[in-house]
Amino acid sequence: MEFLVSWLADYVDLGPDIELEVDSGGRHFMRTVRTEGRAEISKLRDELTSLGLSVEAVPISMFGTEQELKLDVEVTSNRPDCMNHFGLAREIAVKRKQALRKAVFPFTESLPRGGPKISVKLEDPEGCPRFTARVIRGVRIGSSPEWLVRRLEAIGSRSINNVVDATNLCLWETGQPMHAYDLETIPEGEIRVRRARAGEKLTTLDGKERELDTEVLVIADRGRAIGLAGIMGGLDTELTARTSAVLLESAHFDRRRIRIGAKRLGLHTDASHRFERGADYGVCEEASRRCAALIAEIAGGTIEAGAVDAQGPRPEPVGWRLSGPELERFGGVAVPDSEIERILSGLGFAPRRVGERLWEGEVPSWREIDFEPRRAPVDDGETRARREAWRQDLFEEVLRHVGFEGIPSTLPAIGGVDPGVNAEHDRRDRLRDRLVGFGYAEAIHYAFGKRSWDRELPRLVGTGDPIALANPLSELFAVMRRSLVPGLVTAGEFNSHRGARGVKLFESGHLFPGGDAAEVEALALVCGGTLGGEWDHHLEAELLALKGEVEAVFADLGVVAEVAPAAFPGIIPGSGAVWTLSGVTIGYLGQVGATDSAFPLFAAEILLDRLPSGRERIRIEPPSRFPGIEVDLTLKHPLAVSWGELEMAIRAEPVPDLASLALKARYQGAGVPAGAVATTVTFQYVSAERSLTQDEVNARHAPVVAALEARFGIAREEKR
Repeated sequence: MEFLVSWLADYVDLGPDIELEVDSGGRHFMRTVRTEGRAEISKLRDELTSLGLSVEAVPISMFGTEQELKLDVEVTSNRPDCMNHFGLAREIAVKRKQALRKAVFPFTESLPRGGPKISVKLEDPEGCPRFTARVIRGVRIGSSPEWLVRRLEAIGSRSINNVVDATNLCLWETGQPMHAYDLETIPEGEIRVRRARAGEKLTTLDGKERELDTEVLVIADRGRAIGLAGIMGGLDTELTARTSAVLLESAHFDRRRIRIGAKRLGLHTDASHRFERGADYGVCEEASRRCAALIAEIAGGTIEAGAVDAQGPRPEPVGWRLSGPELERFGGVAVPDSEIERILSGLGFAPRRVGERLWEGEVPSWREIDFEPRRAPVDDGETRARREAWRQDLFEEVLRHVGFEGIPSTLPAIGGVDPGVNAEHDRRDRLRDRLVGFGYAEAIHYAFGKRSWDRELPRLVGTGDPIALANPLSELFAVMRRSLVPGLVTAGEFNSHRGARGVKLFESGHLFPGGDAAEVEALALVCGGTLGGEWDHHLEAELLALKGEVEAVFADLGVVAEVAPAAFPGIIPGSGAVWTLSGVTIGYLGQVGATDSAFPLFAAEILLDRLPSGRERIRIEPPSRFPGIEVDLTLKHPLAVSWGELEMAIRAEPVPDLASLALKARYQGAGVPAGAVATTVTFQYVSAERSLTQDEVNARHAPVVAALEARFGIAREEKR
């Protein structure tokens, strides 16, 4: 947003090095830019930037051979008070400890001479809490004086005619958007502010006919809409060369209502830009007087007495309270009382001292948008609360004018007792490290997903419908996720389409079961394709490798989970398995069925909330220095009995000196009855005290064989 340096000089002294001249109306203008002036402008740029009003550039506008310097200032959306020259000058004046000059103008009203009276009715006081209207009669529509055209064109605004230019000049001076109507086109001078009717049409000043709906706020006469409130006027009430009586509007509109209307109609104007961010409720009448006086000066005519100022309910003012000691503790720098009072007074906060280094007051109307209030008790003996600004916002106002560069950079003291490591965070970090060591890359996705994901892939939490977003960005982000796997599968497909030969991805995050159920923390892995770079040993991702990686994660947590075959939607039959812990499901794995990837994808997901969060104590057992004896046991058993069941049955028996056991082979064919399988298991017996004899191993091994025969009815073959 561009501001004229010479225009700012109307309200605050900018220094003698900036060579400015003054016209007969007391307005500053510039003819040339001197070297000394550039140095002063550079200083001004740094001052504004330090206040949070970043000066992006200092461009020059040319008017023939004359130059005008401008400041291109990035005014953030929470500072609409600085979207005008007077508001920006206020900040400069406080920073430089100078007086702020207001515009001085003659304002004379005359008694009505006849013609329609004006009236205003607020049918939507929430959308328009204030509307002022006054009449200027006897105006002559024509071109604007040179000084006015020069100022508007320098900041990128096109000159239209003297009356419209006056409203635009006052917009850039005071920040208040205004609009001028041809009074003769408004029956009986009656103005109504209401919502548009469904299907109502209005031709705006740009010549386009627009169809409105009930979300759009309009200015209307008795029967039709004549303007889009806070956005653009209507063509039917436009000023023309025949216009002699002007109705001047200066109103305050609800920023949410203007934002909705502008978005629905695809319009963005200087007026809507300010109203959408929050205009000043209190400046409506003063700005109207200023603009009316300017119209009378440059277009002739007289200002008619009897202006209307219609007002609806207005929220109570936002109060504030500031303590000097609290400010100094917050900022870490001492600020004299006189400096606190000077800064707050200059910014319009009108501080009142109510105690030892204690002030209070009300937030000025032009800053209410920037000071979101909280409810605070009123200290007057009554049980009630008032709207009060957060004290940190007041601290910021003082400190940014004191200068953030003057605040020492110190680290805060850390007191109390170190609470130690959060067990859940520690678990998450350890698992990340483990998976990165396995060659996985961490992925982070939105917590939203498609509705179909619940049906297409497994999930371990939630029943019924997922939590739906009220206003999703697209169908891809329609519901809260109940599994991490779909996002990882999508990422795997994305990488596959872009030439990746393999992927190993993991993600940890929260799932949202829905209903009253709490969020659940989970961990998911997806892998597939050929792994390894050009100079690495290449490996093909496979399901059993994924299973081993997940069980290594379990081992890190001190968990021994049971695994069993299982069927899941979206998982190829025969590849699915489920992990349980004490009978409770904690995870699953399998090969993803319907996928658009160039290579098979394998997925696993575990629920971390169902696993211990503490760090497993590491136990070190030195190996025996004595040799061991291995015994192979071949078991013929029904095919329905899995290796997992056999392993659990063997481990359930207390076997002395049994160091380990492992699956060696499974065989179906000659010598094995139909519906059965021969499973060979290797047992290793080792003593920490001495070498075992074969007879001792046989004695230890026999009860294991007997227990298996008793439980499964197994015929056995043994090898030594």
